Amino acid sequence: QVQLVESGGGSVQAGGSVRVSCAASGYTRSFVCMGWFRQVPGKEREAVATIDSHGVTSYADSVMGRFTISQDNAKNTLYLQINTLKPEDTAMYYCAADYVGYCYTGRDFGYWGQGTRVTVSS
Repeated sequence: QVQLVESGGGSVQAGGSVRVSCAASGYTRSFVCMGWFRQVPGKEREAVATIDSHGVTSYADSVMGRFTISQDNAKNTLYLQINTLKPEDTAMYYCAADYVGYCYTGRDFGYWGQGTRVTVSS
């Protein structure tokens, strides 16, 4: 059974940086695509970034240049580095993964984590 467990969220001041992680386990073969989403209460979930099995990345326009998605295959871990944090980055951040399909920001995924909260104070 696939499990995705996020960590690394917390309270950070605006202008700072944070790296959230997603540890994957229970998968039977390599995911073709993994991604990060974020959601603010009362708003729709927003796709943030994706990375495919070859390391090719894509980002939402709203985060381009400040967010970096990466993966450590040896550690079975997905990362999202967020720099120059803004109060509007405050959200629950979720990782997701799938075995099939094309990899692009905005696609749906079959497997999801429970999320880690990032709170940015001004």
